[in-house]
Amino acid sequence: MPIQKPTPLALALAAAFALNTQAARAEDDAPIAVPNPPAQQGQTKVVADNIDGETDVVLHAKGNVVATRDDQKLESDWLDYYQAKSLAKAGDRFRLTRSGDVITGTTLDYNVNDYTGTGMNPVFTMSKQSPAAAKPQATTPPVSTVSSGPKPVTMRGDGSQIDFQGQNQYRVYGSRMTTCDPGDDAWYLHAASTDLDYNSGVGVARNAWMQFYGVPILYSPWIDFPLNSNRKSGFLTPTFKTGTAGTEFSLPYYWNIAPNYDATITPHINTKHGNMLAGEFRYLEPNYSGTIYTEQLPNDKVTNTARNAWSVNHSQNLGHGLTFGLSYNSVSDRTYFSDFGDQVAIASNVNLNQEATLSYGMGWTGGSGNATLRVQHYQNLTLNPVPTDIPYARMPQLTFNASQSLPAGFSANLMTDLTRFDHPSLQTGDRFVAYPSVSWSFDRSWGFIRPKLGVNFTEYNLNAFPNQQQGTRTRTLPIFSTDAGLYFDRDTEFMGKDHLMTLEPRLFYVNIPNKYQDDLPNFDTTVNDLNFAQLFTENRFSGYDRINGANQVTTALTSRFIDQTNGLERLRLAIGKRFYLSDDITQNVNQPSSDLLLSAAGDLTRSWRFDSSYQYNQQLGTTERYNVQLRYSPEAGKVASVRWRYGRYEQLDNSATYGPLRQVDVAAQWPIARRWYAIGRYNYSLITRKPIEQLAGFEYNDGCWSARLFSQRFVTDPQTTKNSLFFQLELRGLGALGSGGVQDTLRLAIPGYTKTNEQ
Repeated sequence: MPIQKPTPLALALAAAFALNTQAARAEDDAPIAVPNPPAQQGQTKVVADNIDGETDVVLHAKGNVVATRDDQKLESDWLDYYQAKSLAKAGDRFRLTRSGDVITGTTLDYNVNDYTGTGMNPVFTMSKQSPAAAKPQATTPPVSTVSSGPKPVTMRGDGSQIDFQGQNQYRVYGSRMTTCDPGDDAWYLHAASTDLDYNSGVGVARNAWMQFYGVPILYSPWIDFPLNSNRKSGFLTPTFKTGTAGTEFSLPYYWNIAPNYDATITPHINTKHGNMLAGEFRYLEPNYSGTIYTEQLPNDKVTNTARNAWSVNHSQNLGHGLTFGLSYNSVSDRTYFSDFGDQVAIASNVNLNQEATLSYGMGWTGGSGNATLRVQHYQNLTLNPVPTDIPYARMPQLTFNASQSLPAGFSANLMTDLTRFDHPSLQTGDRFVAYPSVSWSFDRSWGFIRPKLGVNFTEYNLNAFPNQQQGTRTRTLPIFSTDAGLYFDRDTEFMGKDHLMTLEPRLFYVNIPNKYQDDLPNFDTTVNDLNFAQLFTENRFSGYDRINGANQVTTALTSRFIDQTNGLERLRLAIGKRFYLSDDITQNVNQPSSDLLLSAAGDLTRSWRFDSSYQYNQQLGTTERYNVQLRYSPEAGKVASVRWRYGRYEQLDNSATYGPLRQVDVAAQWPIARRWYAIGRYNYSLITRKPIEQLAGFEYNDGCWSARLFSQRFVTDPQTTKNSLFFQLELRGLGALGSGGVQDTLRLAIPGYTKTNEQ
């Protein structure tokens, strides 16, 4: 069979246009090789069954046309290429590949030089990572809300027309797009026009509506979304919840103002209380950073009052060792968190901190110091407070701390505190504390010893108050302590594997003379709970108003089993006890020893984690408290835990009431079917025979979308419970920054909880 050879015109055009021209194929497809040098950067190569045209004007190619230039590849049935304009016209069908993007369609007018043009009836898949995503931002965002390392989001869809607006930039008319995998059409974003800008990593849809399994669920005249997981402006995942606080829908909008500034604006539509607007502004500069958050409800339909919350946190480096800090929190009324807060907010916000600090740090050879001026006040939210419920305000407080290294391992330390205490209904006054000390540190690989000697001097100047003494009061107490420990280890076999076993005895001695202190006020002092950390402190009181008398020795022993193959602490056992060699009159303590503390914990395997603590009162011959928790988590999305808490006399949850505590707490997140996960928590009080918290629901992860539905019921005080029903729908690629509220609730309730669509 004869073979058709390339014409002289075709060869001339190939040379003139710097085109790689292949001869037309014979009917049996046997090719004829035409030697051509490879194209260089900026040159266009064309391969086709037939090529002809006019030199320096136009090249006509037909049949299996393939044109390439740099990172672009165009395939079509026919192609007209105009060299002077670098313009390509293609049809009856075309396939254009640009980096990781693939666009097919019917006809194309395209400039291969500046990446611009128009294609008709496009079907596209955009999967490149934008150049902007590959580069680090100029400054670190205040709070990272995405996983480390930007991830490309594959967007596929179709439209009536596509405009190529430059490298990595597109506009699609009559668009229909989704991030679901091919063959999965769970949802689509329809729009009159959509801009896809991979240089900025942002997509913008106009006159858009969302279709979820064929049902329209959301319309917006304008919506933007991320094309990678960088921070960007756009709507975040909406949340729906209903319960005792009313039915509420919230839709956060994230505004990426600059690399170091952002804001989140969240309207809340609440059927019971009315419409609330929340806003958070975050900023980060080289010398200062902070967050401003507020919630505003102009008119509560229940109380007929305006209600609001504010939280401001700011820290600033003023230079030359001077820093400034501000933490201000307030709400409009005492029941604000009961009406609008979650379980954490209700439990933790009894006294809202409002303080400003100015600190000066200094350093010198072998030493350093810090001076701080603080003004501090609290907003108390107790419903019917008595005077002792309201903390004293510090108006102001001035502290100075310094340390100086001395020869032979010695060091000198100084702590001073001058505070004016203010209170609306209790005695006020000034307190000055000075605590100079000298310590010696002898540290070796096999152990340490650290003796310390100091003198605590306290002076009060008390203002006149009914039935209270006024004037000056002083207290001077020498304090001596010694902390010492040894470290032993040996190789051993544990659970069939090689381990390093350690034995770590520790001894701590404190001597402080007894001093009568009932004539001194109590501005800021409470008794600390007994635990392993508190065993090795000089004073069991917080604050400076009370200092316990002490002639006591603390003994403790810790043993660890460390897996030598991976460094995991398979097991840690500890026992500790304090022995009183003399009585303490500050609390009328005349017992020979403290309670016995025991602890056992460790990663038994990579899936099993065990934690426990136990406190035994030997004087009464009874258990004071214990806590046991076992958690199983073989992989992300699979976690189950059980916890048992016992207390002979404890502060009960979310209340000022004390009494016996008996609680069992079970929580889990577990797959129950393909793509389905059950989530739940049940915290039950055996004393009241009532649940403290109940949470139950499901998660579904389809890959390109996920949904969460769960109900929660928890105790806000001994007589009141709060109910909520949450629903959240998250579409992959349109909620890349996530939503904090629902996930925070689940992470608090279920230890080890993970989002199934982030695995």
